[in-house]
Amino acid sequence: MHILIVEDDLEILSLLKHFLSQKGYIIYAAEDLAGLQAALHEQAVDMVLLDLMLPKEDGKFLCRYIKKNTALPLLIISALSEVDDRIVGLNLGADDYIAKPFDPRELEARICAVFRRNQNAGAPQEYCFGNWRFLPRKSILYSQKGVRVTLTGAETKLLQEFCQNPDKAMARSTLVAALKGDADEIDPRAIDLIISRLRRKLAEEGGQLELIRTVRGEGYVFQPHLQKPKGGFPAR
Repeated sequence: MHILIVEDDLEILSLLKHFLSQKGYIIYAAEDLAGLQAALHEQAVDMVLLDLMLPKEDGKFLCRYIKKNTALPLLIISALSEVDDRIVGLNLGADDYIAKPFDPRELEARICAVFRRNQNAGAPQEYCFGNWRFLPRKSILYSQKGVRVTLTGAETKLLQEFCQNPDKAMARSTLVAALKGDADEIDPRAIDLIISRLRRKLAEEGGQLELIRTVRGEGYVFQPHLQKPKGGFPAR
């Protein structure tokens, strides 16, 4: 498993990297938004551990950013240990919350539990269609040529909704509801912009313009000819 740790305390970061690396995890590190964005863009991250108390950033903003722009499991690690602090973190969308100081063994147990819950959430871990392999939990598309395309959180949620409802006309209101936590902030017409971006990304590398078609008076339909995952794509 590849874990991104967003932590500014170098001593704690070093201890976590050493402990988790010994357990077989691949660890990436960041201490601010720029580092977080770079790691998410460049690495195949499976989970994020986020410290809420960062000197250069608002940890709550980073939490919202991760949940809005990715579908990755998120575990908060924080010196804020009051019940109200935990409630705030969980309400921001975190999958779990552990207060400092903690035993690294408990942290690993929580990492495993969060990952299991996400693995067993019901939706497939990947979809294959056309020239694409879609990994919703990582917000990533891979083309058969090995080109990697990163999706925003909204793009990921919509494409996953389409994959779960192929060849079915879907109204804008249904797609807004699929954005879950973002739904209150999304105007139905904004769906058109998100789908336009999705179409462009699918067409640039896959050469397929008609995977998502507009159905006048109804909304959109996804016609992907979904396949079971098989050979032909790079192993990740």
